[in-house]
Amino acid sequence: MSLLTNINWEKVAGLIPAIVQDYASGQVLMLGYMNEDALQKTLDTKQVTFWSRTKERLWTKGETSGNVLQLKSIQLDCDQDTLLVQVDPIGPTCHLNTTTCFDSDESSAQPPSLVFLHQLEQLLASRKGADPESSYTASLYARGTKRISQKVGEEGVEVALAATSGDKAELVCESADLIYHLLVLLQDQGLSLSDVIDKLQERHNKK
Repeated sequence: MSLLTNINWEKVAGLIPAIVQDYASGQVLMLGYMNEDALQKTLDTKQVTFWSRTKERLWTKGETSGNVLQLKSIQLDCDQDTLLVQVDPIGPTCHLNTTTCFDSDESSAQPPSLVFLHQLEQLLASRKGADPESSYTASLYARGTKRISQKVGEEGVEVALAATSGDKAELVCESADLIYHLLVLLQDQGLSLSDVIDKLQERHNKK
């Protein structure tokens, strides 16, 4: 109950803006508004619910499309009048079938680095089980864990050799190869970059 009582409801006239962010990539997905009932339902069900100003009722994102926003965390800003809602989005967030409501043409701008890595992971995941002839990634999955692991090892050696030789351009290229193959290996094992980041954060917090 502390979150609901800490909000300055009078200041926001009963509707608090809620910025929705992908917890894995950091990408801002949409902006909605919550009243006390919407926020309480969000906390209770762990699926993000808003107050629809057009429908004048509670509206759970994805209630018809199935593209729900699974709640990860909610933070209140320093002025107590805006929420940051971190979510795990199931499917596209925007009604235009795009990832985010803030760019209907997702090819028109360079995404932030972490967002791009997240998008790349999603693309690599989609290649699992695909025809091996359709892409290099699909062929890697088809050749199995042992071959993918070998490629990670080979690229790791290439990274070290490029650094030793002082060739920075080659180091960047080999590092890109290493990260790509590592992401494929993680996907092959049912893991993601988020699992690795969680472990790094866990180690950091121990210090």
